[in-house]
Amino acid sequence: MGGHQCVTLQCYTQEQPCCAPTPMTKAPFHDLTTQDDIKALVDTFYQHVNQDELLAPIFNDIAQVDWEHHLPKMYDFWGSVLFGSMAYKGQPFPKHLALPIERAHFTRWIALFTQTVDELFAGPTADDAKAKAASIANIFQMKMGLWATPLVKR
Repeated sequence: MGGHQCVTLQCYTQEQPCCAPTPMTKAPFHDLTTQDDIKALVDTFYQHVNQDELLAPIFNDIAQVDWEHHLPKMYDFWGSVLFGSMAYKGQPFPKHLALPIERAHFTRWIALFTQTVDELFAGPTADDAKAKAASIANIFQMKMGLWATPLVKR
C-alpha cells in the first residue's frame, strides 16, 4: 500500500501537489498513540482533501483556508478529541455553518477521513477516531438541517 509524505505546509497552497508518493513504512500498522501520530493523520487527511474535486474548492476557494494556521489547530483539535489533551480552544461549528456544503460534502469528508485512518493506523484509538469523526459530521449536519439519517450508524 502506498502513501504520500508532505515535506512542508506549502504543499497545501500550491495548485499541483508537491507531496511525493512514498511507500508506507509502517507494517504492521500501529494505533494512534502520540501527538506525532495525530500530526501524520491530519497532514495526510488534508493532503487527500486538497486533491479531492468536491472538497478542495470548499477549503481553498470558498473558505480560503490558511493551511499554516489551520493545521496546528487541527492537531490540537484531534489531540483533544482522542487523547483529552484540552489543547484545542475554539468552536468549529460556526465556521462551517456559513459554507455552501451539503450532505455529499460530509459523506466525502467521512470517506476520506476513514480512508486516511485505515491507511496509517489500526487499533482501538484509530477506530475511535473514525467513530468520533462520523459523530461530529452527523452533529454538524443535524445542526445545519441536512441530517435525515446518520452517515455511519454506530
